Amino acid sequence: MLHKTVFYLILIFALTVDAQISCSPMDSTLFYSKLEGLKGIEGDSYGDSVVDIGKSFLGTPYVEKTLEIGDIETLVVNLRGLDCTTYVENVLAFGLMFQNNQTDFESFTENLKTIRYRNGVLDGYPSRLHYFTEWIRNNEGKGLIQDITVSLDGIEMNKAINFMGTHRALYPFLEEDKNYAAIQAVEVELAKESLCILPQDKIESKEHLIQSGDIIALATSIKGLDVTHTGFAIKQNGRIHLLHASSSGSVRITEEPLVDYLKKIKSNIGIIVARPTLLSS
Repeated sequence: MLHKTVFYLILIFALTVDAQISCSPMDSTLFYSKLEGLKGIEGDSYGDSVVDIGKSFLGTPYVEKTLEIGDIETLVVNLRGLDCTTYVENVLAFGLMFQNNQTDFESFTENLKTIRYRNGVLDGYPSRLHYFTEWIRNNEGKGLIQDITVSLDGIEMNKAINFMGTHRALYPFLEEDKNYAAIQAVEVELAKESLCILPQDKIESKEHLIQSGDIIALATSIKGLDVTHTGFAIKQNGRIHLLHASSSGSVRITEEPLVDYLKKIKSNIGIIVARPTLLSS
């Protein structure tokens, strides 16, 4: 219990004068240490560089709900514990630094904010891109990624995405009526969009078109949800595996190829594939 208390006290500590950022001194130190370690990255492609950055997090503990702290929405910087989405976000934020020759902590936090929030604007809890399909669309609009699922012969489907609105009690920030109403409004807009998914039984035949560094989002049959997990494609021995922050304990690479890994997930119906482009501003 003491360990958890210390963890959250450290996490909530505001490192910068910007009241919108929550970060610990440990994360600031880790940031500069990681940046130094990434200086030698020279991938043959940008996807390889993304994978190299992703692999630098191997062994980092999986921690749920690292963004759900405090009474107001802040840009949480936590490099010591990651869930699947914050893992992808942090890797891409470092990727932007790598591409744009940035070396300062402020640029990193700006990159993270750009990636995590709708149109790059932090304006309360509802401005965070909670649903990963919207995360993909919004970051595609920013020029940071490209959804390539349709080019893999993905199929379109319509599904109500409203899990947050129908499970209000699971989200402390939704106790506030204003936040709850705003999330419901987001879900109304999401209902206007179809989903493009590469079905599970087609993945193996299209595996050769997936590149290392591509973002893999696991589509689900769970009512009201679009995606349950995400990570990066990594090619090993000619097969695509998943580099991800695993709820089993830490950032790791699946022992089995992605195709076989997905077959063990009862609710999985396929994947969405997005390729990082991270265009310079």
